[in-house]
Amino acid sequence: MSNDLNSLEGEIEQTRERLASTIDELLHRTNPKTIARKEANAVKGYFVDEASGAPRTDNILKVVGGVVGAVAVVVVVRKLVG
Repeated sequence: MSNDLNSLEGEIEQTRERLASTIDELLHRTNPKTIARKEANAVKGYFVDEASGAPRTDNILKVVGGVVGAVAVVVVVRKLVG
């Protein structure tokens, strides 16, 4: 009976440690700083090649083209309305 009790206590302690580790990981993942850092790295990864560190000109040109296009639409709409 003593062996069963010790075994059960050991299992409870292991479960407690796994649960604490899982909770710590969840707290880390949901931390606003962690989320912001992850998103910033994702955006940086879109514009910079991770392997060479060189800028990805194709993606940069796509974004610049979209911004220029949006500004052109706003200017044309203002001229038509105003």
